[in-house]
Amino acid sequence: MSDRRAWVRLDNASNIFLAAMSDVDTKVFRVSAELDDVVDPALLQQALEIVYDQYVLYHSVLRRGVFWYYLEESELRPEVTDDVLPPCDHLYHFDRHNLLFRVMHHDRRIILEVLHALTDGTGASWVLHDLVCEYVRLRHPEEWGESPLDGAQPGAPALPTRVKHGLDPDSFGAFHPRQPRQFAVAAEPAPLQAEGAVEGSAPAAVAAATPPRHLVAHDLFRRGRRRVHRVRGHLNPDHRTRIIELTMPVGQVLPLARAQGVSLTVYLTALFLHAIRDVDAETAAGRTMAVSVPVDLRQRFGSRSARNFFATTRLEHCQSDDSFDAMCTSLARQLAEQTTPAALEAKLRKLIGFEHHPIGRVLPRPLKDLVLGAVNRLNNRNLTVAMTNIGRVSFPDPVDAHVGAVHLAVSAARPQFSMASHGDLLTVDFTSPFTETAHQTAFVRELTERGVQVTVAAVKVTADELAAVAP
Repeated sequence: MSDRRAWVRLDNASNIFLAAMSDVDTKVFRVSAELDDVVDPALLQQALEIVYDQYVLYHSVLRRGVFWYYLEESELRPEVTDDVLPPCDHLYHFDRHNLLFRVMHHDRRIILEVLHALTDGTGASWVLHDLVCEYVRLRHPEEWGESPLDGAQPGAPALPTRVKHGLDPDSFGAFHPRQPRQFAVAAEPAPLQAEGAVEGSAPAAVAAATPPRHLVAHDLFRRGRRRVHRVRGHLNPDHRTRIIELTMPVGQVLPLARAQGVSLTVYLTALFLHAIRDVDAETAAGRTMAVSVPVDLRQRFGSRSARNFFATTRLEHCQSDDSFDAMCTSLARQLAEQTTPAALEAKLRKLIGFEHHPIGRVLPRPLKDLVLGAVNRLNNRNLTVAMTNIGRVSFPDPVDAHVGAVHLAVSAARPQFSMASHGDLLTVDFTSPFTETAHQTAFVRELTERGVQVTVAAVKVTADELAAVAP
């Protein structure tokens, strides 16, 4: 009997994650769900065993080849732990073959942390969805009939049918210039706002705009001639990630976005940039404000892969009018232009073309890491902040009644915020490598002044903060 194990090369997006990984930015993110009672770790372990068998992708360990990294299926089994590590702590260690995710619990919260080289926020939300469903089924067996689960997260595999995800092929590979297209662009698609975003929409006239050439294919050197405002600060101790969690009623924020004629993604992004502009009034004067926004491509191109499949858009505001209204209008126009089918397909073909360039194919992996790392650093110098949005997360009955807020937090080389919503709760999680919190405070003040009730929770990172809560 052969002991040969299944393996696949990393997808197009994953290669740069590993090249850009650092002590500050671990390229790990967490998705979590709050339940209505304290989590039982024994039952959570049982639920994890069930769900783990349905996602073969998560059985993978990361291996290094001469020319590329690859995922190899392993026989390791995950174990649930307490949430005792710093948020988004390292998952990949080149000298150890360990799983690329962890499941933890704290009080009433179930937490899933994943290395971004394995999957993106949408893919991880499918796993969290199934994990929470299985846990609630085990915790409240009296609420279930013959068919345990009816319905599933939109776009995710339906749990009752036990759809099994193997080491899926790279969806980016469908856009290799020499490959026939493996799936078609959706006809008359709704405008995409961000990764998984569903609330709100751009004006029809904006969504139909033809993308200018410079928005389809950015030139890093051309950007470098612009003076982009960069947020600076003092690094957190031990390079740990600071998380500030905001929870608010989605019904209080959505009307504000609609009044501006933009999506929640655009509204909150503009609000954060506006807050940064106010706090850094002296250093930001006359400089461009730039933000990175990922877009989930599964619904656009008909993919159901559990691996990474997204594109990143770059929005900027460099007009003389720094009013909030002007920022909303500018960001909404750019996002609509960059998420048309033609713009997204051009972006994908460009990305995959770089990967399959003859010179790139023969470069040894260490040299590829050096090149990609340099490109990433140059890109970071031309960004003010980053954001991501996995949109609305839903659970089937009777699970939904036991779930409260859903959170997404991403390790960051610069200030970043992430959005998610469940039921009538919207969460905005700020992550930052810096101890300073003035920009986040200004953002909360902007919301409360507009009548939004915001609940704030923050992770302690400095010695003084930790000493204040020590027993």
